[in-house]
Amino acid sequence: MKASIILSTYNSPEWLKKVIWGYSFQTQRNFELIIADDGSTAQTAELIDEMRDSTGLEIKHIWQSDKGFRKCRILNKAILHVKESYVIFSDGDCIPRADFVKTHLSKAEPNRFVSGSYFKLPMETSKAIEIDQIKSGECFKPSWLLKHGLRPSRKLLKISTGPHLARFLNCITPVNCNFKGSNAAAWLTDILHVNGFDERMPWGGEDREFGVRLVNSGIRPKHAWYDAVCLHLDHARGYVDPVQVKKNKALRIYNHKNKVVRTEFGIEQLIQAGYSSDS
Repeated sequence: MKASIILSTYNSPEWLKKVIWGYSFQTQRNFELIIADDGSTAQTAELIDEMRDSTGLEIKHIWQSDKGFRKCRILNKAILHVKESYVIFSDGDCIPRADFVKTHLSKAEPNRFVSGSYFKLPMETSKAIEIDQIKSGECFKPSWLLKHGLRPSRKLLKISTGPHLARFLNCITPVNCNFKGSNAAAWLTDILHVNGFDERMPWGGEDREFGVRLVNSGIRPKHAWYDAVCLHLDHARGYVDPVQVKKNKALRIYNHKNKVVRTEFGIEQLIQAGYSSDS
């Protein structure tokens, strides 16, 4: 089975380059990479062209003009370019471990979506990671991270467990199994059934709301908290709006209580407006 991987990005070419390196070193390269670009400058397009040539990866670049935070819209556009039946979602600031794609594909099963997590790094550590550490996997080792600015934490367990312990911890973790846009996967048919992401929602729980509608449609979540591993590179979050976050949460709670499955503000409105994979 192959996968389509959608990565969201916005004006972070330095981080995106490290992430694409991560995908170039996957143990399973049976995937296409779709960059969902919410209005970056030409520097990102140039980087993608460069990385497409240097890595040999199949990379599509889906871009829209910069009109503020419109991640849900660019994700919906990217979904219309998907050619595989299984879709993995992540971000352009999350470096995948070499077994990331293999792990997600091994967990795929009908009527389920997969929810992973990320390990957040400080800026010093984020900057220290280069291609050699990604290729060797050294940057995923606690010993290397601790030598390069990371403070000791019990959260290191998220990236240091073996496959057997990871399966056990996934079963007993008290963490809610919500859909996380930085690390999640679902079948394309299920994504289309709920009409994709709600474009009324800027930053703040838009991925979790999407997962609520998947659950309402009968799709059950499945943990990959300890074995689908990616490192989250540090960055500023100037787009955070507490008022909008509150509105997004209210919508999610409403949809949960009322068992809402489809949004009227998703993929279909793009198609009706004339957008297609050929646009």
